[in-house]
Amino acid sequence: MGQPQQLRFVVLIRQMGLSSYPDFKCRYAKTAQRLGIRSRTPCVDERTFRRWVSGGMKGVPRSREVRRVLEAMFSGWTVQQLFARGPMEGRRIERGKDYSGTAPPFDYRVGDDIMAAADESARFAAVAEGTNVGPHTMDQLFADIERIVRTYPNRPVTAQFNEIRYLRDRTFRLLEGRQPPQYTTDLYLAAGLLCGVLANASFDLGQYAAAETQARTAFLCGELARHNGLRAWVRGLQALIAYWAGRPNDAVALSDSGLALTPEQGTPQIRLASIKARALGQLARSGEALAVLHQADAMRESLTDEGEVTVGMMAFPLGKQLYCASSAHLWLGGDQHLADAERRAQEAVSWFSRLPGHERRLGEESLARIDLALARLARGELGGAADQVHWVLDSHARRGIESVNRRLGQFTRRLSQHPAANSPIAVGLNEAIVARRQACSRALPSGEPS
Repeated sequence: MGQPQQLRFVVLIRQMGLSSYPDFKCRYAKTAQRLGIRSRTPCVDERTFRRWVSGGMKGVPRSREVRRVLEAMFSGWTVQQLFARGPMEGRRIERGKDYSGTAPPFDYRVGDDIMAAADESARFAAVAEGTNVGPHTMDQLFADIERIVRTYPNRPVTAQFNEIRYLRDRTFRLLEGRQPPQYTTDLYLAAGLLCGVLANASFDLGQYAAAETQARTAFLCGELARHNGLRAWVRGLQALIAYWAGRPNDAVALSDSGLALTPEQGTPQIRLASIKARALGQLARSGEALAVLHQADAMRESLTDEGEVTVGMMAFPLGKQLYCASSAHLWLGGDQHLADAERRAQEAVSWFSRLPGHERRLGEESLARIDLALARLARGELGGAADQVHWVLDSHARRGIESVNRRLGQFTRRLSQHPAANSPIAVGLNEAIVARRQACSRALPSGEPS
């Protein structure tokens, strides 16, 4: 009688008395401990175990640590052999015996095949019927995301990065499992939001290539979730990255791409228009920039209280719109634009200053204050400009981000060209800026598009 073509892993765990998940988990953990493996996940979860017993080659684990443990548990078998179908080569297994470090013999019996086949069918039914995601899981996931986006603007970026990355990885793992279609859509939305936050964090840490990679993945998730609000927000982030990377034409094109979408609600379109206006200002396209600024103002006026449901970093409040307008006027130059830039920047600073302490958006307020300082510097008011910059330097020590660092660099270049560049106020201010920027550059880590 020929050897049966069945999954070796299933036959082995049944013969060793490990076909139930708790028994397998216990043996796996002991083997990992014996090998000295101190992974954050010392044991596989039940969903993974079920995938292994039903998936054949599709279920072959990729983790180097997991493969080490399995090959130690089933000494004499490689992982590829364990998750292949084929004869057991005349070896015998004794139930309950620990074969870690020994080659398990096996004696084929027809009854074993019948029971193994029954086990395989039962496992398939359990997997087909089950789900790795339920209402509680989704509620907790989105609660975590809301907490992150709410607190992001007023916490150090580096302190949050790994937490966000961990939550993104967990969401990816959930997407690899089985869940009803409605949960799949929600998981893609969650993954897109988290990749978007990581893109923003990478951008704030000065890692533009990593930020663009994260943003592309976030946009893809938005498409898979069929969520225009997320896609529009990501297009705004991509436009913002292009703007700060010195590619204003790309920023305009990306903004237009986002403006072509109709978000479910919220302020993504106001954000896109404001970013586009800044890029047009950088391109000295005065008429177009002013028209888009008016468009953003009209969108704000038509926004109802119920329309803004996003929070924290995902929202685009009035203060951010005001300093974007200020930046556009600064790019355009001339007495009238400088006056408009100072007025808008002052309105932005006042708006941010009224926020409660725990909601203070330090990075965004810093950008508004630098715009105000630049406008005052252009009017010859060096003392008023210095007051704003010193506030920014103190804030930058608590929450350093790359865009503020770059804007301070722009201020020093303008200061060096000022008639009072050699005055004690200007020299002291320049030295303070240089010292703070150097400290910030040392603090910003190198990053990868993980």
